Parts: sequence; C-alpha cells; structure tokens
Amino acid sequence: MRPATATAAAVTTLIGVGAAAVAAGRYASDVALKAASGRPLPGDPKLTVHATGPERVTLTLTRSLASLRPGTYGMTAPGLHAVTGPVLDRVPHTADSVVRRLERVELGALSPGSRVRLTPQLHIGTPETALGLPHEDVEIPGELGPLPAWLVTGPRATWVVALHGIGAGREHALNLVSFYARRRVPVLVPAYRGDEGAPRPADGIAQLGDTEWRDVDAVLRYAVRRGARKIVVHGWGTGASMALRAAAESGVRDRIAGLVLDSPVLDWEATVRNLAVARGVPAPLVPLAVRAALGRTGPHPDHTEGLRVPVLLAHGPDDTIAPWEPSVDLAAARPDLVTLLPVRQAPHAAMWNADPLRYEEALRRYLTPLM
Repeated sequence: MRPATATAAAVTTLIGVGAAAVAAGRYASDVALKAASGRPLPGDPKLTVHATGPERVTLTLTRSLASLRPGTYGMTAPGLHAVTGPVLDRVPHTADSVVRRLERVELGALSPGSRVRLTPQLHIGTPETALGLPHEDVEIPGELGPLPAWLVTGPRATWVVALHGIGAGREHALNLVSFYARRRVPVLVPAYRGDEGAPRPADGIAQLGDTEWRDVDAVLRYAVRRGARKIVVHGWGTGASMALRAAAESGVRDRIAGLVLDSPVLDWEATVRNLAVARGVPAPLVPLAVRAALGRTGPHPDHTEGLRVPVLLAHGPDDTIAPWEPSVDLAAARPDLVTLLPVRQAPHAAMWNADPLRYEEALRRYLTPLM
C-alpha cells in the first residue's frame, strides 16, 4: 500500500473509531438520562412474593438487603401497586425469606409468585382519591407549555411546593401531603417537563434539574400570584437540586423561606455515572456516557455557595444514585443554615420511608419558625 493510501486509511479508521465513540457515548447518556417518570429507579432487585398471611396482613418476600430495609414502601409491578410495612420481629423467618406487614393492595392482585420492586411511592391517584384531601387541579403556564399541578389549600400564608425527582412522578410527594395538610399548610404539587401530562423535553432526556428548574420558577411565581407570602420548597433527588437552583436564581427567590432537601443530587457527574451503571450501561461506556451528558447539558454550577435560607437536609450513606458525602460536606460547611438528618438503610429519595416518625418530627421542628 502506498504511504498516502495507508495514511488515508488510518485517518479514516480513526474518524470511524471517533464517530463510534461519540455515538456510543450519546447512546449511553440517553440510557442514563432517559426521562421516564413514575417508575422505580433501577438498582434494586425484583423480589418474589412467597406468601401472604392469614387475612392478608403479612407478606413473605425473598430475603435480600432490599426486603430487610426498615420502614414502609410501595411495591410495584405491571398492573400492581401495594404497600408493605416494616419487617415483623415476632414471626418466624427462614434463611431465604423475610416477613413484613402488608398494609394494603391498591391495584391488582398480590399472590405467590408475584415479582415486585420496592418504591418510595406509597400512593397512586390524586390527593382526593389517595388521601381523602380535597384539591384543585390547576394548570401553570410553563416555558414549554402548561404544567398540571395539584393544589391542596390551607389557611396559612406559608406554602409548600413539593418537587419529585428523577424516576418518580408527583404521586411520590403524596407521602408528605397529609403531614402538611394536618398543619393547614397549602401544598402545591406540580408536574414538570418530561412528566405524564406535561410537555416533553425536545431531546427526550432528563437534565437532572438543569432545565427543569425553569418550570419550578413558573410554579413559584404561580404560588405567589395565588397568595403565598413565603414558600418552603421540598424536593427529592433532582427535585432537591431544582429547589437549590430556584433559591439562587428564581425571580421570586425572596419569597423562598426554606428548603427541605431529600437525597439531593449535589455531584452531577457521580449521579450520571450511577444511573448509567444501574441501567445496565456496559462499564467501558460509562465514562463516555458522563462526557456525552456533560457535552449535551453544559456546565453545572454549585448552587450551594450562596445559600441564604435554612435547610433541612435528609440523606444517607446507602443512596446508590446521589452520593451522600456532598451532603455531609454541605452540612459541615454551613452549620449556620443546614440541619443534616442522616438516615441509614434507605435508598435514594426514600429517607421518609425508612423512618417516617423521625423524619416528620425533624420536619415539624424545622417548619415551626417558618410558619
């Protein structure tokens, strides 16, 4: 082969390899960031239902770290939604199974052989159908189109805006709506771009809050127009990241009186990497996925630096999606504003699920001076 021909062939090969790497990285970032809401995050195993007890008040599941977690969780499968309570101490267990309390079956039939995943989402439906709380269905003008939201009204002038995270829908926020309603606090629970019933992002991928936060800004403005004098933003996962950004950049940030951050995404690259791994991206493609995601979404500034409102930060070391070390660092750096509620044996965005009473007591203490 002539030298010129050999050089051309080598260049062509390099271009082909480079193009393939770009394509692979884009594919992998699509998998990591796909904007699928209302589904459990990947990573937890499917569990087999071995039996339901007399009168369907107990449930026997495959023994695993997931089924042994303390607390209360939803259980989901196609056409099925149920709620399981804590592991029961005074009943016989086996080496391969664990017995939990069965709270209720809300959809479908739970029977031996069912394959389920645990999810932080306890409820399906609306505040009225799931919790018996009257609500307004409202539409909020957003950047890409109207955003559906639930508004549970109350007499207080301090409102709560509740923001779900990636892999969830607004039904996740129903876990805490009753807590706020008992305290007569209005709660606004919006959908945002990528959610069911809301506009789709142009490229179909989630931005981990980097563009979605503009929908949050629209929601905050709506709350102010409806009479909110002060707002506490309660966010899970990427919803917590959006809360931080809104507190830094929203045009009505002066109305934000506090933030409740549950499992916040404070290390964007680590979260993309963890999502890629959890969703089955081959190990050699994971670094390409992170680079491709950064190239598509741009830089991710640190919105904790200018923090100016009190924060209740609930997070734990067993979160495999959003590392908790940055949360520990933030609490250490800003002890004047940040109260850390460490929660162990809880997966991402499930700090309330692991210990509802402790979580709600911390939330009550945090909210009292903001009311």
